[in-house]
Amino acid sequence: MRVYFQDTDAGGVVFHAQYLAFMERARSELLNASRIDLASFTEKHGVLFLVHHIGVTFHRPARLNELLWVSAEVARMGRASLVFRQRVQREGELLVEADVTLAIVDRRRMKPARMPPELEEALKR
Repeated sequence: MRVYFQDTDAGGVVFHAQYLAFMERARSELLNASRIDLASFTEKHGVLFLVHHIGVTFHRPARLNELLWVSAEVARMGRASLVFRQRVQREGELLVEADVTLAIVDRRRMKPARMPPELEEALKR
């Protein structure tokens, strides 16, 4: 993805929280590639994916108009959680890395919910 003006601070450097938005987009694209339409999936199963924990390490900054590669891979699946290992790179250089833990919760009760088998199968492929 390209870094736009809205992603940066006054110095043209990517604002630290914007990396989280880049990573969110990469996770959504991973689900799309796994044939999981997030809107219909959450409606059908009555679950939400809530960020529970993020551990981020910032190595180097990205700047305005650079092209970045943002990855998302499933590092671990629990009964009611997913851990994604994510990286932001520029031409192979590691800029930011994070482990993002998502809790799967029942949408009405806001309590942990078991991962739907359909999701588990889709993410194993």
